[in-house]
Amino acid sequence: MKRSVDREPSENISLPWPELKSGVLERRYKRFLADVTLKTGETVTAHCPNSGRMTGCSLPGRPVYISSQNSPKRKLRYTWEIIDMPTSLVGINTQVPNQLVFHAAQAGIIGELSGYEAVRREVRAGDHTRFDLALYGGGKKTCFVEIKNSTLVENNAACFPDAVTTRGKNHLVALQKLVRAGNRAVMFFLVQRMDATCFMPADHIDPAYGKELRRAAEAGVEMVAYDVHIDLAAIRLRNRLPLILPKN
Repeated sequence: MKRSVDREPSENISLPWPELKSGVLERRYKRFLADVTLKTGETVTAHCPNSGRMTGCSLPGRPVYISSQNSPKRKLRYTWEIIDMPTSLVGINTQVPNQLVFHAAQAGIIGELSGYEAVRREVRAGDHTRFDLALYGGGKKTCFVEIKNSTLVENNAACFPDAVTTRGKNHLVALQKLVRAGNRAVMFFLVQRMDATCFMPADHIDPAYGKELRRAAEAGVEMVAYDVHIDLAAIRLRNRLPLILPKN
C-alpha cells in the first residue's frame, strides 16, 4: 500500500543536481572534508556539506558523486553530493532539504503545508529562534516549519538524529512556545534516500532529543516525514512516511 500520493515528475518539484563527477570515497574527515578518487585516478578533496556523524553513509570504498565550481571565493572546488549505498542512493548535502521543501511548499504540493499565500525562508520568531520556513495568509494560522535532514536508516526505519544535537532539541522547545502562542508549528523530517518504510527518533543515539520530540508532539507540534526519489539527474519529494514514536 502506498503511504501517500506519489505525484508524477511533471506534477512535482524536482531539484536538478549540478553536473556530477563519479568517484570512490577514500575517507571523510574533520567533518567537512572528503577525499575522493576520480575515474581518472586523481584524488581530490571535496567539501562535505554535512556536519552530522553520517553513520551508515560515509563508508570508504563506496561510489560517490561530486559537483564542481570554479568560483575563486571557494577554498575547495568540489562538493560531495551523493553516495551510492547498497540499498539506495543517499543525498548528503544538508542544504538540499530546505531548498526542496521550500519550493514544494511554494507550489502547494505538500498537503500539510498547502493553502497559504506566502512562504518565507529563514524567519526569526518567538525568542528570536530562526526557523527554516514560515507560511502566511489564506485565512490560516501562521505556520513555522523546522526542517531536518535524515540520512540514517536502520532496520528499514529512517532515524534522526545521527549524533547528539542540543540545537535540534532547542528547536523543539521553541516550536512548542509558538504553538502556545497560537501558531501552527511543524517539525519536518526529510529523508534523503529511498529505502525507509517509516521514520522514528534515534533514541539510542540521543535519548534527550527523543524525549523532547514526544513532548512536542503532545504539545501540538505537528510531525511530518517524507522520503525522496533520487537519481543522478535530480531529487524530488516522494512519499509521506509513517512516523512512529515508541513508548520509552
